[in-house]
Amino acid sequence: MNRVRIASPTHDHGIKVLGLDPGTRNFGWGVVKRVGTRLVHVAHGTIAVGSETSLGKRLVAIEQALNEIVTTHAPDEASIESLFFAKDAQAAAKLGHARGVALLVCARAGLTAFEVAPTRVKRTIVGIGRADKAQVAQMIRVLLGLPDVPRPDAADALAVAVTHLQGRAFLAAKVAAKPLSI
Repeated sequence: MNRVRIASPTHDHGIKVLGLDPGTRNFGWGVVKRVGTRLVHVAHGTIAVGSETSLGKRLVAIEQALNEIVTTHAPDEASIESLFFAKDAQAAAKLGHARGVALLVCARAGLTAFEVAPTRVKRTIVGIGRADKAQVAQMIRVLLGLPDVPRPDAADALAVAVTHLQGRAFLAAKVAAKPLSI
């Protein structure tokens, strides 16, 4: 597992979100915290399980890694990229298995998990709903002040977390008393 940690902020308040970009070969994750009006990078990485082992063993590896990430970073909420309709039904089913593992880990940890559409993530981060992965990764590097462009799956996960926090701030400003629905 490739994790990069950036120095934590001096203020220890604000909401911390775990963003997840599910995959059965490369599962991206990222943790972003809101401190006042700033978004602060906490950590990110990719759970690389490859394709040599069975799907069941890959799902177990994903679950173990996600449990460690949740324990280490103690997020307040989680946000998972929703499924998009692909031409390959078998690939979509495998992706659904990985999402199921993520939802299970979040539920067991007591985290409220939200879902965000890929087009919404791209629109929030880049301004265009059809942006490519390279554009998303570059904007995440700029928005979070990262020294390097993160790997695509980790960049997508950070983008999911940023989108969640941006939507949360917008909804909180609009209607403070209503429950969050992203």
